[in-house]
Amino acid sequence: MRIKSFFIILALILLALSGALAYWATHLPDSRLPYYIMEGTIAFILIYLIVFYNKIVKPMHTIGNGMELLREQDFSSRLSPVGQHEADRIVNIFNRMMDQLKNERLRLREQNHFLDLLIQASPMGVIITDLDGNISQANPMAIKMLGIHLESLLNKPIEKIDSPLATELAALSKEETRVVRLNDANIYRCTFTFFIDRGFQHPFYLIERMTDEVIRAEKKAYEKVIRMIAHEVNNTTAGITSTLDTVEQALATEKDMEEICDVMHICTERCFSMSKFITRFADVVKIPEPLLSRNSLNETATTCVRFMEGLCNDHHIQLTLQCAPDVGDVNLDTSLFEQVLVNIIKNAVESIGQDGEIRITTTAPASLEVADNGPGISKETEEKLFSPFFSTKPHGQGIGLIFIREVLNRHGCTFSLRTYNDGWTRFRISFP
Repeated sequence: MRIKSFFIILALILLALSGALAYWATHLPDSRLPYYIMEGTIAFILIYLIVFYNKIVKPMHTIGNGMELLREQDFSSRLSPVGQHEADRIVNIFNRMMDQLKNERLRLREQNHFLDLLIQASPMGVIITDLDGNISQANPMAIKMLGIHLESLLNKPIEKIDSPLATELAALSKEETRVVRLNDANIYRCTFTFFIDRGFQHPFYLIERMTDEVIRAEKKAYEKVIRMIAHEVNNTTAGITSTLDTVEQALATEKDMEEICDVMHICTERCFSMSKFITRFADVVKIPEPLLSRNSLNETATTCVRFMEGLCNDHHIQLTLQCAPDVGDVNLDTSLFEQVLVNIIKNAVESIGQDGEIRITTTAPASLEVADNGPGISKETEEKLFSPFFSTKPHGQGIGLIFIREVLNRHGCTFSLRTYNDGWTRFRISFP
């Protein structure tokens, strides 16, 4: 029961007592002095109760208004003093608390705004999920890494996203960090962790692109190895071929030495082949910087298709080209890019073997795709495609895809090589 109710009950009791005294005074008129004393006492108590009510109930009503402000989270309003020392102390404490809450709320808003700006501008991909595991937020870098639109991400679990990177993220367990290499030659460090918000764990993914650092480290390593091997092999083969040539010339004048001379000649040719073999590796580290100029992507693709038609016909492979008319000019080094496209088509031919189909398509604004219906690429092979000197061919040297990767990176292109659910393997290239 409220204090106000107690006060009303007490006032009614006093009024009843006053009525009883009035009745007593009417029926017992012999002595009115006690009556006046009791009436004065009752009046005094009523006045005192009114003052007491104003001193106690009014401050409590004011404090109750303050509680309503807290419930409504209105931290900008303040309570006014009520003119009572004890109550005003509570009012002052409440107003200071409201000031602190307002400043804390403002600080949290500023921090959250700064954090949002930091996440949006971060070079790392950030994907935040809700308590049900559906994606609730993704920054621009994460969207770029996944290669799909934001609308295709939101309110979906990570395992439902059609992206090779999303597949790798879905395989992570909590508090796990893993380095993954994808079929587009990119390398990522992926972390699956969580943060606490309102007492609940909110999972999120951190994606750090390590491609440039790893490629630089790989290139520095294999450049050193190739140069050292090339130097030693060329010096050795030069000495051997010189000696063999001298001995062959000396034996050529002798009788019955034709067979030995033939063997020595074969050894000399083998040394020359070895020198050419190692020179091909050395050429990988000598790729020139592209001389970019505006060229028609459709014309470049047409030139390469005409050049490769003979090879495709020899393997009974149908080679088709479909060019979008609205594809404009792009910045490229024609000679280097033609070599890239020739290598891609050649790899497709070798993958098919005999009796297949290769489709080359250009799309606006500036993309090119080479698709083949060969046996496809396994998941394990996808992760190694653009690794130095990796090859699926029995006698492959593993330098073709390295050359393609280097040239496309220097053109600023994004690319991927992947076998899709329809069985077609697609090498996609997009110009900046």
